Amino acid sequence: MPDGSIASIPQIADPEWRISYQSVAYPDALAEMDARVQAIREGSAPELLWLLEHPPLYTAGTSAKPDDLLAPGRFPVYQAGRGGQYTYHGPGQRIVYAMLDLRRRNPDLRCYVHALEEWVIRALARFNVTGERREGRVGIWVARHDLGLPMREDKIAAIGVRVRHWVTFHGLSINVEPDLSHFQGIVPCGIAQHGVTSLVDLGLPVTMDDLDVALRETFDEVFGAETKLCQKAQAQD
Repeated sequence: MPDGSIASIPQIADPEWRISYQSVAYPDALAEMDARVQAIREGSAPELLWLLEHPPLYTAGTSAKPDDLLAPGRFPVYQAGRGGQYTYHGPGQRIVYAMLDLRRRNPDLRCYVHALEEWVIRALARFNVTGERREGRVGIWVARHDLGLPMREDKIAAIGVRVRHWVTFHGLSINVEPDLSHFQGIVPCGIAQHGVTSLVDLGLPVTMDDLDVALRETFDEVFGAETKLCQKAQAQD
């Protein structure tokens, strides 16, 4: 459970948005997140939404199982420190590192994860893609009605978060046009019986810039109603 007081926190300001157009090395991203989380906690920097890409690599979350790394020599493997299992990152995948202060928003981790899922779902809807949650499965899924029967379900977005003193980091990844064969070196998020897809794999000529616009347009509507979304999720359980 996150530590740190949630009392006497000033009203939240708009978060900073940052887009890195050059690939960012994973250790550099971890160091940047650590520094920014500390600054947010101290009140010396605003929240940050950082959009970037990584070179091809695998990350291991705190629940990663060694047997799920199928090709250990294929790409570098990093311990991520976030929740979850093995994930692939690489070119053509939009990474969103969300450094948000839940003391100012809603100090409820379940609500926060639900809001991240909703953010992805609404962004994908801008391209007429129906992203869905699945009970017992992490991430956002797409029912592949285009592939005939039996219907297949493919993962299009992954979510993995960490919270320190109620300030979040890590976040989500959305597949725009990555090399989907790179996922074959792991069991993505420990789920072997389903596939992986991307916006381009679904036949949509969506660019990274297109997705960035959709993420910007849907962020406020989701996180501005975070408490309401959380209450809705709890009512459905």
